Amino acid sequence: MSYKQTPIWPTLLQCALPAIAETLEKATGSASSEALAKETQNPVANLISFPLQNNFNFGLGPSRVTQSVMNVQPVIPVPLDTDWNLITRTVLPVIDQPSIAPGVPSAFGLGDLNPTFFLSPAASKGFIWGAGPTFTLPTATDRLLGQQMWCAGPAIVGLTMQGPWVVGALAHQQWSFAGWGTQPVNGLLIQPFINYNLPGGWYLSSSPILTANWEAQAGQQWTVPVGGGGGKIVHLGRLPLNLSLAAFYNVETPQHGST
Repeated sequence: MSYKQTPIWPTLLQCALPAIAETLEKATGSASSEALAKETQNPVANLISFPLQNNFNFGLGPSRVTQSVMNVQPVIPVPLDTDWNLITRTVLPVIDQPSIAPGVPSAFGLGDLNPTFFLSPAASKGFIWGAGPTFTLPTATDRLLGQQMWCAGPAIVGLTMQGPWVVGALAHQQWSFAGWGTQPVNGLLIQPFINYNLPGGWYLSSSPILTANWEAQAGQQWTVPVGGGGGKIVHLGRLPLNLSLAAFYNVETPQHGST
């Protein structure tokens, strides 16, 4: 069974065409586009947002079909006191999956819900970090769209903002502990990210998601994409939107994984 997760940004981002629209409710029209861009690139920013990200995964399965995954990803920070914030990030995928092989039906519906909770210092400057638990709940509306397993594990993120650069990485590991699926889950996710911010709210970025399914046989465990893209902060009146586009190619993928 392939290991599928939807963490801080997408999962199965193997060849993606994301269209992200983040509603930065805490931001005001007086904030600069450059500052807002950097805040949206910080996974543990004290900023309410509502990202919508659509991923297209090409060449999936023996039939080489294209899977579409729309991730609904509300991010809500909760100040605990003057020193600490709790950043809640929840990902709910909406999946459209054609038949990946002869005899396998197509499926459309919700995938597994993935909430993550980061405890992060409120006044971090040079180095920003957060750590906490992440979970997978078996909410998929079709057995083809989820693991049918309850999973949990640790998550950690660290980053630095230096001039126009926002550079960091996120990682989490999950294990299944209950459920009705046929395969246990034991999976690692690592997402390095690097962003270079330009004047006017424009930026260049790369945030590949590397995954490892430790339950798979040797040579079939890793998915390793390379690629990148860019985006821009725009305003609809006082409402800031973050629009971005990126593409990735898998240099390493399990058999019948997407390209």
